[in-house]
Amino acid sequence: MNQNHANFQARLDFIRNLLRERFGVDEAKIDTIQYDPESPFKYNNFVYRITLPSPPSAAQDNSSHETRQPGTAPLPQGAKEFIMRLTNPDAEGMHAHTRIENEVAIISLAAASLSGFKPHVVPSVYGWGSAAPPSSQGWILQELMPGASVSEAFNGMPLGAKQSILAQIAEILKALQDFQLPSSIEQYGGVTFDGAGQIVSTAMTSVGSGPWLLYEDYFRDRLERALQQADSNTYIKGWHANGVRKRLEAFVESGVPAQFKALESRDNKTIVHADFTPDNLLYDASTQRITALIDYDFACILHPSYEFLRSFSGAGGQFQGWSDIESSERTALRDAKLQGFPSTLPENTEDGVKWDVAKVWEDELERLDVQRPRTINGIEKVADVDAVLRSILPWRVTNSDVLRLQSEAVILKCRNENEAQLVKLLDHLGF
Repeated sequence: MNQNHANFQARLDFIRNLLRERFGVDEAKIDTIQYDPESPFKYNNFVYRITLPSPPSAAQDNSSHETRQPGTAPLPQGAKEFIMRLTNPDAEGMHAHTRIENEVAIISLAAASLSGFKPHVVPSVYGWGSAAPPSSQGWILQELMPGASVSEAFNGMPLGAKQSILAQIAEILKALQDFQLPSSIEQYGGVTFDGAGQIVSTAMTSVGSGPWLLYEDYFRDRLERALQQADSNTYIKGWHANGVRKRLEAFVESGVPAQFKALESRDNKTIVHADFTPDNLLYDASTQRITALIDYDFACILHPSYEFLRSFSGAGGQFQGWSDIESSERTALRDAKLQGFPSTLPENTEDGVKWDVAKVWEDELERLDVQRPRTINGIEKVADVDAVLRSILPWRVTNSDVLRLQSEAVILKCRNENEAQLVKLLDHLGF
């Protein structure tokens, strides 16, 4: 049986018991969302739509304001539909200890930063349970947000409709950047709740370490951990062959500090969604208004540049570091993001850069004075550090699901191609 589907009934039983014990609900219709029982890849979360035969009464919300969990709102009167998110304990690279706490705390921060949007675009949380031991299952019960996925319609929209969506994305990003973080958040990384319910710094969910005093420290730690993981990989073997490992260690030691000297705003920190894509945006097709920004699983507190390194695929493109295999138009797009777009845009290509969309995205960011690659001096240096990080643990040679689906010959080919690219990247960086 597929690994995702193995505990399918157990998850349904968990939800029914939770609704009964926590919210006094005896009957509920539970439907999976975006769930493929045959998917060969492990889901990070299992998401369900909960439909009740009647709204829960106020008495069934058994928490007063004084005893309510931090980051939660009371069950709304009249609501019969909700979203339940269950963490997958087998998801690779996701660390259980503060995973739920981080997501709920970031949702609280995002809701505060985007409070000016009407109607609200951040889902309310009505209850949650930690995924940290001794718990066997993390969960979040939250608001069912209206709207359809932007990703399903964006490519087919006329440019004017795309501009409307991109303008709203820019407004959301601006609000996240401008939000004054609580003084209790002192470091970069994840967040959690302390004993008094304050949001404080903690380890980062997708890393399992931190928090860090400096943005630079985040990358140094990630690189060092990646090298440790590479040591245990059967195919990579720590990149010790051909002298690559010594070059990587030299880069971590002296290259990273040198790269970050160029980042003038290195002390800035902000809410970073880290998966801010059309897949995680909902909208109302009749009004062309964004109705929700969802899925804060990877969200964290980092430098504003990090959002551009991880988000915006399908809406102007991520900002990526140097690569010898990227197309010339990708290089031209990165240069345009840093130096300005040409007065006459190149033609769009079928599977390549959509120049008109990228220019509209840049114009909307500029209109609102959003921090973006052109205004974040030194972002290209940070992106190159990130490119090294991505190259140390290439997905096709390290992910257990991918490895299971590939032949030994294909894996070795991927490994060797990646080493060649890594060597060229180190050459480019002077290491």
